[in-house]
Formats: sequence, C-alpha cells, structure tokens
Amino acid sequence: MKGKGLLAISIIAMYAVVAVSVISCKKDETACFMKSLHATGAGMKYWYEKKGGFMKVTGIPYDQLDCKNCHANKCESCHNEKTAEGKYTANDVRNKDLCLKCHSRAKSCFKMDSKKGSLDLHIAQGMGCSDCHGKEDVHGDCKSYRSMRDKGAVKADCTNCHAEISRNKSHVTHEKNLDCNACHVSSTLSCYNCHFDGFLATKQRKGNFIPGNKCWVMLVNYNGKVTSGNVQTLVYKGKKFIAYAPYFTHSITKKARQCDDCHNNEAMKLLNSGKKIPVTAFANGAIEEWKGVFPLVNEKLSWVFLDKKDGKWVEIKDGTEPMVQYACDAKPLTKKQLKSLSKPFKE
Repeated sequence: MKGKGLLAISIIAMYAVVAVSVISCKKDETACFMKSLHATGAGMKYWYEKKGGFMKVTGIPYDQLDCKNCHANKCESCHNEKTAEGKYTANDVRNKDLCLKCHSRAKSCFKMDSKKGSLDLHIAQGMGCSDCHGKEDVHGDCKSYRSMRDKGAVKADCTNCHAEISRNKSHVTHEKNLDCNACHVSSTLSCYNCHFDGFLATKQRKGNFIPGNKCWVMLVNYNGKVTSGNVQTLVYKGKKFIAYAPYFTHSITKKARQCDDCHNNEAMKLLNSGKKIPVTAFANGAIEEWKGVFPLVNEKLSWVFLDKKDGKWVEIKDGTEPMVQYACDAKPLTKKQLKSLSKPFKE
C-alpha cells in the first residue's frame, strides 16, 4: 500500500479512537477484561506448564515465578487519566510508548531497526499500536483464550487493511501457501539462552539472557501456511531447552524478499549436503548468528547453549541434545516443502 494509503488508515484509526476516548470501567466491562490475555497472562503459563514445556525441566510451577506480575489486571494499569466524572480517558493509551513499557521485545525491535535505518514500514509512517490492535485485542472480547495463538484471540491482521493485494507473480504463486510474514518480515528478534539459574538467584533478567541481532528469518508451518517463526533457548542446571513458535516480528518491509533469498539459498545447500545449519555459534565470548532465511527442520538446526561461570558465559559441550517444544502449533517444514526450497527458482 502506498504511503498516502497508510496515512489515511492511520488518520481514520485515530479518529475512531477519539470517538471512544472516554471509557467507563463498569463491573461488566471489568469482568470481560479480566478474561483477556492482557489480564490473565494465560499464554505464557499454558506453554510453560504444558506437556513438553519448560516446567518439565525446572519442576517449578508458573505461579511461583514473577512472570505473572507483569500483567495488567485493572484499568489503572494502562489508563492514567480520569475525567471529572471519574471515567478513564484514552488519551495516554494512544501513545505506543505505553504499550512498549511491557512489550519490551517490540521496543527492542524498533530500536534495533531504527539504528539500521530499516524501521518497520507502519511505524515509520507514524502509525501506532492502536492503529492495528483495536479494543478487543486490548480489552478482550469476553472470551477466555489459551494463548494469543488461539483462533480469534488477536483480531489484528494484515488483510484488515490490505484486503486487496497486487496481482504480481509472487502473490499469485504463493498466496495460498505462504503467510504475508514469510516474505515481508525482514528479520527476527530472538532472546537466546535464558539462564534460569541466574534469574532465580538474582530476580534480574538483565545479564541472564542474550538478545539476538535480527539477522535471520526462520520459516515454520502454522495454520496451513508457511510463516515467520521464532525461537527461545533456555538453560537450567546445565539442562538445555528450546522452543520454536510462529512469530510476527514488527519489522515489516514493503519490498519482499527475492526468490533466491529462500530457494536454493546457503541454508538449503547445507541441508542438501547432509549438514546442519549453524544458526548460532560461540566465539570470543559472544554469540555469532546465521544470516538469512532457513527452514525449521527436525534435528537439523544447530544452536549454542551457554552456562555462567564467575559471571562469564561458557559453552555447554556435553553433547546432550536439548529438549524441544514446538509451541503455539508451530510445525517443521515437510519433505515436499524442503524439496521445493532446494531447487533454484526459475521464472
């Protein structure tokens, strides 16, 4: 969509929010909100405690962690202004910085992209979170969801604004099999090596994980289409854990990747030669990341896992394979899909 179109959508959304800028927190509305994922934090608890989740490694129930303290469970968590009648205004919540106080990964994403000169297309146009995420995404729709990946849990979708896409060859070829994210997400921000021992001891996340540098995009199957994915690696008492999930990084670009960015790329050449893809490695006290696109494939991705000794990261070299969780219904690419990616793209 051209810049003017995006600007128009932003203006329309802004006036829509202004039209409902006074919010009363009535009992029935509060009860509805308390079922929302913002209030319950059900997603993290579900995937942490679910069979195959990280609790299987730690043995520590979610409710004994401080993660639950981050969730907004009352109007005042987000609404700071009141009218003379005691109703809440939406003046402050139109500012995306309010959302980014909790959504720290998105904040880091924007910061990294800005430094690279490749800020998300929508943010660069002056749009904010509320331009895509309406009231039901924030306040809930009075239904209880297992996680944000449940159908209907998040209403924001590319097609809400981009109902009609240009009929270029890439769209015609891929629209039935690929999600928009697969081509228009430029890179993925990941959090490596959550050092759970250190977190439990210090109650501090800073210094106990390593932020990724947004070099790569992982392709996963989700809801019948290929989309962008993400990963989180964790370590607890020397035990290794990795979770794969579909993920929408707010790093959207108008120009999609080129065909050879995915087809017969360096990652596929390694797989075809029987080798693993070294997504992360450890050298000189720092993590080195793969650059480019690669598919999620069982036991074919190589990740480094680190422990901490005297405040320094040290690679775990015991050779034990990590416990793997395919979270949020992420699935590896099929043999048929990998065969297609293995071939050089021809017009």
